Amino acid sequence: MNTSTRSFPELISFLDGQAEPSIVMDAGYRIVAANSAYTREFAQGRDVNGKACYEVSHHFSVPCDQAGESCPLRMSQHSGQIQRVLHLHHTSRGEEHVDVAIAPIRDDKGRLAYFVETMRVVKHASSHPAAEGLVGRAASFSRMLSLVMRVAPTDAAVLLLGETGTGKELVARVVHEAGRSAGGPFVAVDCSGLTESLFESELFGYEKGAFTGAAHRKIGLVEAASGGTLFLDEVGDIPLTLQVKLLRLLEAGTYRRVGGIETLRSDFRLVCATHRDMADMVDKETFRRDLYHRISTFPVVVPALDQRIEDIPLLANSFLKRVAGDRDLCFSAAALAALMQRRYTGNIRELRNLVERASILADGNEIAPAHLELESCCASGRSTSELRVAPIAQAFVVDAPVALEELERSYLRWLQARFDGDRRSMAASLKVGMRTLYRKLKSAA
Repeated sequence: MNTSTRSFPELISFLDGQAEPSIVMDAGYRIVAANSAYTREFAQGRDVNGKACYEVSHHFSVPCDQAGESCPLRMSQHSGQIQRVLHLHHTSRGEEHVDVAIAPIRDDKGRLAYFVETMRVVKHASSHPAAEGLVGRAASFSRMLSLVMRVAPTDAAVLLLGETGTGKELVARVVHEAGRSAGGPFVAVDCSGLTESLFESELFGYEKGAFTGAAHRKIGLVEAASGGTLFLDEVGDIPLTLQVKLLRLLEAGTYRRVGGIETLRSDFRLVCATHRDMADMVDKETFRRDLYHRISTFPVVVPALDQRIEDIPLLANSFLKRVAGDRDLCFSAAALAALMQRRYTGNIRELRNLVERASILADGNEIAPAHLELESCCASGRSTSELRVAPIAQAFVVDAPVALEELERSYLRWLQARFDGDRRSMAASLKVGMRTLYRKLKSAA
């Protein structure tokens, strides 16, 4: 975008007519103009002219790139191009995931003069406990969500990779709801449950009389997904003999019902998921290379729970909202600490089951560590008094008494490694403000 300082009023007038929140900034992070949508959504009606963008959006005292965040303005200055990131911004409803795009504006001599930042609040994920949908704020979760929001508006085939129980179907639903096919159906197919005899009739449907027992025409799942999204869960479990039939559908875009002669055209957005190592399966020739490349245009890794440990309290409280009903239930601090120390082989699904069981065992209004131990007791036959939650491999350990100052320094260094430099999540876990955390990290350096 090229403009001159003389066209600046016209630029402001244009931005004010936009539905999406937008601001204009100078190279020093100062907001020089904001449209009404931004003032309403992010500034709670206050005048933000002259304020630093990071003060308003993050409540930071330093720019994002000095606070461990990616800064689109700085990136745009270096590249001279449009930059896009996913951030957690303060809004009129609290902190929310926001898709941020920033475009540089040059003056009539070609020099970078201003930057226009446009924000879109991501409605499909929450950074607070929520009764439904995706929940998270860890760095690994934000990276995944950023990729999902980039690919969702396109027609590209998405392949979700991740361990069992990480919530891949929820992510697939976000791809659907944030995409062009949001108004159509979302049809999920469990590929691990499709035998060779069922594959064609379930996916493509069949005509009356196609085989014994076919008393009427049946619409297949491909046809049911028309105008929407077809989600093939555990696509890595499809046998080689059936993979060619799926490839033919995807390549030709047409199919016929079993026993039919009419050629039907497919019309769906494809999202696949698997817990398997697909590249290894291709190398071992247990999965067709051509099919793999057809379904993996845009791979997205859904992080395991041990890669987003700081999200465990957030997820646990979200599940509690879903299962507690009218009860005023909460976790004790010790229970949340126990949940964060636990190993989760079943990932988020295991955590959800654990919270539901604990809510059943709790007679009062608070869930304690003892309410989380039923599964271990049943498996081992031991009483809860004999059991302790196993510490994680990288637990913070102090071998001998040390000065409090040294203890804090060591603990902060351990947290930095544990949170992979995600200072926002560090501050949330410590229940301190960002300014306090910066001060403590500086003294610990």
